Amino acid sequence: MSHQTSSRAPHVVVVGAGIAGVRTAVALRELGHTGPVTVIGAEPHQPYDRPPLSKAVLLGTAEGSAFDVDFEALGVELRLGTAVTGVRPAARELDTEAGPVPYDVLVVATGAEPLTLPGTEAVPGVHLLRTLDDAARLRPVLERRHDIVVVGAGWIGAEFATAARAAGCAVTVVEAAERPLAGALPAEVTAPMGKWYAEAGVELVTGVRVASVEPGTVVLADGRRIAAGAVVVGVGARPATAWLAGSGIETGPDGSVTADEGLRTGVPGVYAVGDCASFPSARYGRRMLVHHWDNALQGPRTVAANILADREAADRAATTPAGAPAEPAVAPAVYDPVPYFWSEQFGRFVQYAGDRTDADTLLWRGDPADAATWSVLWLRDGVLRAVLAVGRPRDLSQGRRIMQSGGRLDPVAAADPEISLKTAAR
Repeated sequence: MSHQTSSRAPHVVVVGAGIAGVRTAVALRELGHTGPVTVIGAEPHQPYDRPPLSKAVLLGTAEGSAFDVDFEALGVELRLGTAVTGVRPAARELDTEAGPVPYDVLVVATGAEPLTLPGTEAVPGVHLLRTLDDAARLRPVLERRHDIVVVGAGWIGAEFATAARAAGCAVTVVEAAERPLAGALPAEVTAPMGKWYAEAGVELVTGVRVASVEPGTVVLADGRRIAAGAVVVGVGARPATAWLAGSGIETGPDGSVTADEGLRTGVPGVYAVGDCASFPSARYGRRMLVHHWDNALQGPRTVAANILADREAADRAATTPAGAPAEPAVAPAVYDPVPYFWSEQFGRFVQYAGDRTDADTLLWRGDPADAATWSVLWLRDGVLRAVLAVGRPRDLSQGRRIMQSGGRLDPVAAADPEISLKTAAR
């Protein structure tokens, strides 16, 4: 059912043509928005999905990953190859390389941009992996089977190392922390995961930083030199929000747009969604910034619903006679997900859901020393807070549903990998 009223439907401009931006445009049409919708993207390519870049596109088994969306049939205008350089909310106008673009409602969906390795930006042979063009530049590197050094043993570093080994390259991964995934998981969980590198024929160097990159060589802080036909940097990402400077749209210390529980910013008519937006979670009791595909997929429905609800509320306020009783307002949509992501690395399917920040108990389901598949559960006062599943998708799916309902687990039953989490729930 449409939320639209008879007044002129607003022109919604979405900045960012990744999954968050595209899904916002689609959701607006699905919920009945009849006004103009424009999606502006900095890249010249038809909007595409990013997960295949580190897998099928990189290895040449797929040429691209364009979204299966008929923008013309939806009545969504695409402005591609257009970088937005600023926004003036008072004038409801964007500044772009092609000139000003007016809007009634703005959705910030510019995602995140990869962090670079200081001092290497202009060094030949140093790559990032974030865009379709990045993947296109790296494909011939893999085809020539260069010696490759990956800087960073996080999720993207592990995925790229997996692809490079599949292509027949010699791979060394350098991680400044003492172990892989140090910022994401505790040491006891990453210990078995660190062994995957050697099993795949990848050399993992931990506890040392990269001092510099010279043509053909990576120099470590301890003086070691590693031959490198190419260097791939995967040391994290930061919200792509520099273009908001001076606009009055609030960003946090991490660069994320500070949105509310409905993904509205503090500026009227401006919303934010995906990797560039943080939001308060009542479920986890803290503000969250989630840099994963599922967040960019799920958030747009909330944004679209609130754009329509907020517009309807404004229309009602404008047309209600003074002193007349107010009509019931449309309840705002609240965004409070159980975060989820997955990673395919070294022949394993790794999934994670939830947030372990406030957990007080860790339970193993299976022993990584002798089991090909295993899971880890984090609980607080018996309530399931997070699940990491390696080759156990049922644990993930059941655990995710339990977390969404705020369910508790019998810890004895939950620690038995032969008992389903659904059965262990109480």
